[in-house]
Amino acid sequence: MHDEPTPPGLGKRGSTFDDLAAFLQQPDPGGYPVQAVRECVCRSCGGRSFEVAVMEEENAARRTCLTCGQHEFIADSEEYWDDDTELECYCACPCGSEEFAAAVGYSLREDGDVRWVFVGLRCLTCGGLGIYEDWKISYGPSAFLLDRA
Repeated sequence: MHDEPTPPGLGKRGSTFDDLAAFLQQPDPGGYPVQAVRECVCRSCGGRSFEVAVMEEENAARRTCLTCGQHEFIADSEEYWDDDTELECYCACPCGSEEFAAAVGYSLREDGDVRWVFVGLRCLTCGGLGIYEDWKISYGPSAFLLDRA
């Protein structure tokens, strides 16, 4: 059994990318607004269903396509990912499923650089929506991260 982070947003449901994008763009009191949302699509086969692992200590996320098995890092996660540690956790919905549609929400600075990254997942079993990981981007230029959902 995987060690599973619990997502905020329990009880919210959706069935499409648009539902997940709207969820990511809901204002969070005291948080940064999300101005851009990108759907996660496998660069190898075009798949849109994933198993997602996070490294909470490092604020990093990696998705694995359920169609072809290809691993891809989200945003700048590759720089912080450590395959040699046991800090990897697989995301799981409260319903028990570990299969998700995924999207990345980006909070942007005035100059267009990325300020904050939010990894949003929609459970493919029950439609539950949640933000499973987020982290600050404290360097620039960082607008290139918009292409790394």
